[in-house]
Amino acid sequence: MYRFLLTPRWWGINVFVLLAIPFCVFMGSWQLSRFEARVDEHRDAKAAATTARREAARPLAELLPVTKATAGRQTTATGRYGKQLLVPDRELDGRRGFYVLTLLRTDAGKALPVVRGWLPGAADAAKAPAPPSGEVTVTGTLQASETPGDNGVSARGGLPPGQTAAISTASLVNLVPDELYDAWVTLDRADAGMTAVPAARTADTGLDLKAFQNLGYTGEWFVFAGFVVFMWFRLLRREVEFQRDAALGLVPEDEPARV
Repeated sequence: MYRFLLTPRWWGINVFVLLAIPFCVFMGSWQLSRFEARVDEHRDAKAAATTARREAARPLAELLPVTKATAGRQTTATGRYGKQLLVPDRELDGRRGFYVLTLLRTDAGKALPVVRGWLPGAADAAKAPAPPSGEVTVTGTLQASETPGDNGVSARGGLPPGQTAAISTASLVNLVPDELYDAWVTLDRADAGMTAVPAARTADTGLDLKAFQNLGYTGEWFVFAGFVVFMWFRLLRREVEFQRDAALGLVPEDEPARV
């Protein structure tokens, strides 16, 4: 009854099933491991943020370049404030406003973008307080350069002079004359008249859409594996029924022969 399993047609079907099931299981397990890794990163990022708030601020040079491990840590830098820019369309506590971003030129000859605070309303240079004069030491949270589309960062261009959509080297390089650090700092205590900007979550360390996509793909791959097994049994049952009908002479004469 089951000699048909040795025919070339069924050899091909069986080989496909034997390869497809382990492949689907492997891919599902890999997607699940990616989800678990993102869960671990999310847990580690929360723990690191809690630890960073308790740690003493460290000099900027000790925390560069910015990584997932150093982003969100407290840092200090000394220099003189220079060019000031506005970052429009930023929300804080459900209200629309703008950041006041001032470049701090350090003794190393490079400029560090410093978010001195947030103000409500449309971006207006007249509303932004002037930066302190002379040498200053700032203390705040170290942040990685922003990427348009992450954490509500706008990707639009055509902004008026003196404004930037994102706080990143790529966005600022044509707006300021100094060499830039590939990082920025948000002050723990905003300058007078402004609200302090909380540190943003480090990219790719949270339970975001990508994480749940990994979980969804996990389910899909295991469903595919189950579907392959289901179809194999269905084809097997139909073949057995065909063989029984053929043995009883119930197969129509015009039924094509099976190989």
